[in-house]
Amino acid sequence: MLSAQEIENFRKSALRARRNIIKMIHSAKSGHPGGSLSGVDILTVLYQKCLNIPKDWDKNSEFSKRDRFILSKGHASPLLYSILAEKGIINEAELLSFRKFGSRLQGHPSKDYINGIEASTGSLGQGLSLGCGVAMGLKLDNNPANVIVYLGDGELQEGSCWEAFMQASHRKLDNLIAIIDRNGLQIDGCTENVMSLGNLSDKISSFGWEVIEINGHDYNEIYNAIELAKKSEKPFAIIAKTIKGKGVSFMENQAGWHGKAPNDEQLTQALEELK
Repeated sequence: MLSAQEIENFRKSALRARRNIIKMIHSAKSGHPGGSLSGVDILTVLYQKCLNIPKDWDKNSEFSKRDRFILSKGHASPLLYSILAEKGIINEAELLSFRKFGSRLQGHPSKDYINGIEASTGSLGQGLSLGCGVAMGLKLDNNPANVIVYLGDGELQEGSCWEAFMQASHRKLDNLIAIIDRNGLQIDGCTENVMSLGNLSDKISSFGWEVIEINGHDYNEIYNAIELAKKSEKPFAIIAKTIKGKGVSFMENQAGWHGKAPNDEQLTQALEELK
């Protein structure tokens, strides 16, 4: 169980991250606010409490034993960049260069330009397969690190995801954790209208995974689920029910804010709400 002080620290950090996401996308005049805002609370707990990731990155003597985080839904790069800034891995001042010509902070994360990025991602449906490969490699090296893959729910309409679920179970990858942002919306609307995912928990369980469903904005539930996942003897999936556009009233539960930048007036309102 988290302490009251930890929860308060997470709340303040998440507010800063959400403000930075809005400012980044407004400055770039492009980006994906909805699915970035929905994952802030999850990644805040991950990076500040649960993951073994050194701030000084490859200069750390224990670098090889770090946990690996893969942002499969690479269009939510503002989420990852804002969290890396909170962690101190990148400079907050650099965030406003997002999607600008010559910037290291590209629209989809690239491991070639910045510390803290394990994999270049963006083509949906590939991150979990990549995670399987990394998890297998760690096991071959007797490396105790965990691999955490963060996926969107719309992404699970890709068949390659289900091949990866099957592969992970077959290879007994108990060092692999999938976190699914179950906000119920994608670029074309409701996931259940575009292509129904049905009962995700039952489906993933049938592939040999251990599964838990949580409130993706409740810090205690997030923390407890991740710690449970680390102890599992199976690959572990956390289905996190979230609100797309969380924290900004006019963006919440609106598919239209999947990939659209706020104008000046909307920026002012959003930042006011995120005080």
